Amino acid sequence: MSRLIVVSNRVPDPDRAPAGGLAVALQAALHDRGGIWMGWSGKSCGEDEPGPLAFQQQGSITYALSDLSERDLSEYYNGFANSVLWPLCHYRIDLTDFARRDAQGYFRVNRFFAQRLLPLIQEDDLIWVHDYHLMPLADELRRLGVRNRIGFFMHIPWPAPDVYLTLPMGARLLQSMTAYDLLGFQTENDAANFRECLQRGELATRRAGETDFVDTTGRHFQVGTFPISIDTGNFARLACQGVRNPTVRKFRATLGEQQLIVGVDRLDYSKGLVQRLNGYRRFLETQPHWAGHVTYLQITPKSRSGVHEYDSLQREVAELAGHIGGTMGRLDWAPMRYVNRAFSQQVLACIYRMANVALVTPLRDGMNLVAKEYVAAQDPEDPGVLVLSRFAGAAAELGPGALLVNPYDEDAIAQAITQAVSMPREERQRRHARMMEGLTHNDVFHWCTDFLGRLAPSQVLPLKGPPNAA
Repeated sequence: MSRLIVVSNRVPDPDRAPAGGLAVALQAALHDRGGIWMGWSGKSCGEDEPGPLAFQQQGSITYALSDLSERDLSEYYNGFANSVLWPLCHYRIDLTDFARRDAQGYFRVNRFFAQRLLPLIQEDDLIWVHDYHLMPLADELRRLGVRNRIGFFMHIPWPAPDVYLTLPMGARLLQSMTAYDLLGFQTENDAANFRECLQRGELATRRAGETDFVDTTGRHFQVGTFPISIDTGNFARLACQGVRNPTVRKFRATLGEQQLIVGVDRLDYSKGLVQRLNGYRRFLETQPHWAGHVTYLQITPKSRSGVHEYDSLQREVAELAGHIGGTMGRLDWAPMRYVNRAFSQQVLACIYRMANVALVTPLRDGMNLVAKEYVAAQDPEDPGVLVLSRFAGAAAELGPGALLVNPYDEDAIAQAITQAVSMPREERQRRHARMMEGLTHNDVFHWCTDFLGRLAPSQVLPLKGPPNAA
């Protein structure tokens, strides 16, 4: 079986246990096959040119890390990737800040990664590239003579053609992506949007069915849907085991008989935090008899500090949370807690398990694994209710069991909260069982095997779990 090479903008710390399902699955695949995980070290070399790759060996996995210069980070990372592609793919054209210098820096850094990766590639290696930072990487590798099978997975949404085609240099970027052998997306809607972009740009035509394409040079590639998931079994065990955590037990004691509503999101304009908090406020206004019987915990770690849009959002959300607490609270009741810090996976799993309702209402999201983690953490005998945005990728799988809402509609959010806190146990059990059935079948290891199986059908065996799984 050939080796696997994973390339991503950031690489998990080899000396720490992986925190998320993606890292667990990719490390399991790399452990099974042997291979390399390459990406940015997370460090800047300032104005100097980056030094050689730093290598670290962990069993059969070689981590290959590269520093980036301040210019690289300004143009490639903060510039084109996060100030153009991120807002564009989340349908926020108004927030895109295109600069041709940043776009050129984005392609330059992808060329730099390709040049650094080239000497590490063996003839039969499979290469799997991840996310919007590295869309042109396969094209740069092809220009260097690489003929290996190369796959790409897009973790965030792919926008509708009328949104994507507003991007200057969009045609060049789209053309570069036809150098992959397999392009994977979270939902069928994302994959359909990408196919439509290809066809409207006259960059490729369908060869057969919905998935097979041929580009203008006659080269064949595929476009598919691969909804990412979590390590379902492990997360469920984590939620059960964590009830003994002293921090969680103290928090549980403060709730008394109150129902707990929880939201967990990175501070980002795509998460719909303002609309969600206004929806909760509307719930309290229209259902005043629930005062003193519910409390809302919003966990929102900071992200991308020093960026105007994020600093402004942080102020707005904090002021709104404070307003709800200040105007609706009582001496004996706090309607909400707003926390700007991260918690461990174990603590989060326990909070999910004790929460009667989870509000997962992004304005747009590729998948949203918080929704899946919440479902996996529940007690099947007395599960909570998931209120989920219909614009999250997770809605395609969890929709039959969740309460789907329009995240822009604050009244709809308020009505969903009312339905959730009032829902009978039997209905909660039925809804949870439907969602859990899908999560049990399609865990993150199934996702990984499915993608690699399409990329190289004759070379892939099913993953059963992480290397230390029982």
